[in-house]
Amino acid sequence: MNSDDVWQQFGVTSWPAQRARLRAVVFGCLSLTVIAAGLWWSGAIIPHIRWELDDFFLHADVDENGVLSAFVHIDVENEGAASFTLTDISAEVPGLRFLPADTAKEERPAVTVAPGDLERLTRRVVITDCAAVPHEPQPIRFTYETWTGTRSAEVTWDSWRLNGPEEDLPIAWQRALAGNVCNQAVKDWS
Repeated sequence: MNSDDVWQQFGVTSWPAQRARLRAVVFGCLSLTVIAAGLWWSGAIIPHIRWELDDFFLHADVDENGVLSAFVHIDVENEGAASFTLTDISAEVPGLRFLPADTAKEERPAVTVAPGDLERLTRRVVITDCAAVPHEPQPIRFTYETWTGTRSAEVTWDSWRLNGPEEDLPIAWQRALAGNVCNQAVKDWS
């Protein structure tokens, strides 16, 4: 019988055995960290999305009930390595409201974006009160599905630029959108 056997009887293992276990635990923790970081970086856990609101085709529309609206085209680019499905877009912005997709008008209720791809989503935005739309940038809430399940997140789109005589001034996306639509509606009624 040697001293290691005596120490083992009391529940104390030798230093080489403890070092081996410690190395296994450290290696396991580092491996899990590297795997989690890789999944995070790839967009497999939370998608990496680049948004762009295309205002080139923005046109004011007043329906037979007097409701002022516009169709907005949203470019959604997947910059990650895992695909995701965008299922809903909404916003709690005073003075404007996103409507759900209208399949009769060929609006897609959900769009799946593969890695590296760009998809276009069209939604109707109703302007309920031109003056009530805030001047500070407001977030958009989007719901998406990945292999990990359904989640939602908020994003604030970049400000639009207002061309001035000497410089370009930033203006909140929702304020620029409402101003553009409201001005078009007034001009069309004149």
